[in-house]
Amino acid sequence: MKYKILVLDLDGTLTNKKKEITAHTRETLIRAQEAGVKIVLASGRPTYGIAPLAEELRLGDFEGYILSYNGGQIIDWKTKKMMYENELDPKVYPYLYECAKKNGFVILSYKDEYIVSEDAGNPYVQHEAFLNRMPSITVPNFLEVFDFPVPKCLIVGDPEPLSVLEQKMKQDLEGRMNVFRSEPFFLELVPNGIDKARSLAVLLDELGMKPEEMVAVGDGFNDLSMIQFAGWGVAMANAQDVVKETADYVTLSNEEDGVAAVVEKFLLGV
Repeated sequence: MKYKILVLDLDGTLTNKKKEITAHTRETLIRAQEAGVKIVLASGRPTYGIAPLAEELRLGDFEGYILSYNGGQIIDWKTKKMMYENELDPKVYPYLYECAKKNGFVILSYKDEYIVSEDAGNPYVQHEAFLNRMPSITVPNFLEVFDFPVPKCLIVGDPEPLSVLEQKMKQDLEGRMNVFRSEPFFLELVPNGIDKARSLAVLLDELGMKPEEMVAVGDGFNDLSMIQFAGWGVAMANAQDVVKETADYVTLSNEEDGVAAVVEKFLLGV
């Protein structure tokens, strides 16, 4: 088998618009694992937000992995061992908090199974809770809750003003941490150098594998690095144009079992 490891983005890739894995895609991915393919679920979601999908795909029964927080953590889902972790310096939290507050946005992060912010009712916070199937709670003061390192924070708000803030924060934090939008309304704040490809390089080294043995499938800007890094980079039909232009192959959309089509064509030879 030429390809031995399959890396999948979640939202817009593995899951449909209901944020569910279809029966056909689930069965196809389990067949691939039975044939010896290792699966990595790679997402900007927190680990708790990926865990239900890992269980559904039986990653713990095989040798599957979770790459959460856009590469901030790697977990061996069979043993639950933390293989890699990179966290934000708490000294930067006041700056992140002030950027959000002064511009009328909400900042959130993750504690245990909860999404924590000062406004759980904010529609963008609710959307993040929906994506991750995690409860959202309101706290009086964000900074008092997060006095410890976390893998990422998220500033949420209307796309146009958020893009302006993105550019300012990128300049202010250059060389200290990464700032980018995973969605027009989600501004990701992660440790410097974190992206999916860099963390996948760590995982491949641990597994004794090469990028040429990897298939990576995604749809968003934060999937570009892993699609370029993989031996076979695949974009969904619903992907951003730049992602499709970068990929080696464009599959069906996430509403048409595009992931299953990739697995059947390139990994199972159906």
